[in-house]
Amino acid sequence: MRLGVSIPVEEKLSAQRLVELAKLAERGGFDTVVAGEVQGPEAMALLGAVAVSTERITIGTGVVGMQPRGATMTGMGFATLASLAPGRVWAGIGVSSPMVVEQWHGREFAAPLQYVREYVPHLRKTLDGERLDSGFKLTLDNEHRVPIVLAAMRPKMIELAGEVADGVFLTWCPPDEAEERVALARRGAERAGKNPDDLLVIVSFFAYAGPETDAALDRMRRYLVQYGCVPTHRDSFIGTMKNLDAVGEAWARGDRKGALELVSDDEVRHITVVGGAEDVVRRAAEYHAAGIDLPIMVATAARQGDELGPFATVEAVGKLLVEGGHA
Repeated sequence: MRLGVSIPVEEKLSAQRLVELAKLAERGGFDTVVAGEVQGPEAMALLGAVAVSTERITIGTGVVGMQPRGATMTGMGFATLASLAPGRVWAGIGVSSPMVVEQWHGREFAAPLQYVREYVPHLRKTLDGERLDSGFKLTLDNEHRVPIVLAAMRPKMIELAGEVADGVFLTWCPPDEAEERVALARRGAERAGKNPDDLLVIVSFFAYAGPETDAALDRMRRYLVQYGCVPTHRDSFIGTMKNLDAVGEAWARGDRKGALELVSDDEVRHITVVGGAEDVVRRAAEYHAAGIDLPIMVATAARQGDELGPFATVEAVGKLLVEGGHA
């Protein structure tokens, strides 16, 4: 059973400790290690260190935003990673959000669907070593083709991922909604004349199998509220949070406590995993049964800055994978 791990780049752990966590994941039999990019480490530098510190595990981004970097520069970054870890790299990209793009990076947040249609072919040509209209041609030769995986949450973007990319990266997708989203992505691949079975379908889910389950459950609840109140993410939580409108209203007026109290433990557990390693593996199996090729657990801490949770989760789940013959 394939299972990946997303190392927690927003937990204030040092880059060195994140690399150690990736090495632990490789020893534990995980299929893939990914790193996102928000306000913590820069993804290419971090994964470069992971690449030279590991031998087997696949490496990907989950995900890097397209707007802060041009497609050419992004292609150079992934080509460098692929040169460090031949045959072990895929490029996870996404459109991010207006706040990240405009406020944090000072770029224009363009219409997402059209932006993707222009960006992905440019990135593909760059990675394949083709000469661009600008005259640019990558001088770094790679034996293995780097797959492009597009992050998608809404139906049109999920279908577009199947159409223009080699894979789709789903997130905030509970198992009972996965089959429908997988079908959307494969429909997009069929529309583009591709074999839908060749499409790599990935989903990430927040997971905690450490010793502080009560604190971790509260942390997960806050994640649900924070992400569910982002306009570009909201639709993904409609099937999970029955009081989503009231949650959003409370959060908007600054009533954080009230918003959190509107989300039940069952709702938190519906879309995240808090418990033991066996619960994480069971959730991964549910995703596989729904047509997901690669579930990826986001190794979460019970509180920011606490490395015990991520390391305990990766170690416990890895041990179960090896003992159960899944690795």
